[in-house]
Amino acid sequence: MSHAPEASGADAHLVETKLDSEAVFDGALLHVRRDTVRLPTGRTATREYVVHPGAVLIAPRLPDGRWIVERQFRYPVGRVFLEFPAGKRDPGESALDTGRRELAEEAGYVARAWTRLGVIHPVIGYSDEAIELWRADGLEHVGRRLDEDEHLDILAMSGAELLAALDRGEITDAKTVAALFFLERGGGVA
Repeated sequence: MSHAPEASGADAHLVETKLDSEAVFDGALLHVRRDTVRLPTGRTATREYVVHPGAVLIAPRLPDGRWIVERQFRYPVGRVFLEFPAGKRDPGESALDTGRRELAEEAGYVARAWTRLGVIHPVIGYSDEAIELWRADGLEHVGRRLDEDEHLDILAMSGAELLAALDRGEITDAKTVAALFFLERGGGVA
């Protein structure tokens, strides 16, 4: 991650420049930083944020048109969520390689065709996390290889079922909502 200004001349009046940075916490997955920045006015301010390695979401579509989704418990919010398979990027791993690995490990499929849908930054106010969104087609079941501490159910749902679940507020995971938007905009989920 870089905090070097990327703004064009037209955005210079918005850019904050890093003056100093310190590690507040270094965990197994997340790292918290506290930076001192110079504001466009010349004053200084403090910015605290979470450094994340990035992640990849996969929207896998079966030959019959149904989509593979997962149900899993998410500890920070204390409930089970319905979401597309996803996982964090390993150091040096491309987004596509992460997608292939996570699809096989979590859902038990390999795909013949991959299409990049886009990228989202889910929590720009306090993290540098970027999630690449991919569609996977031409699926072949090869069996799951869940990590020892992963517990999730795999479901196959039609596009209409996914959109109805979204409308009922049963899908609130930001990356899955964004993927459904990209899929619907690109020709429809159903």
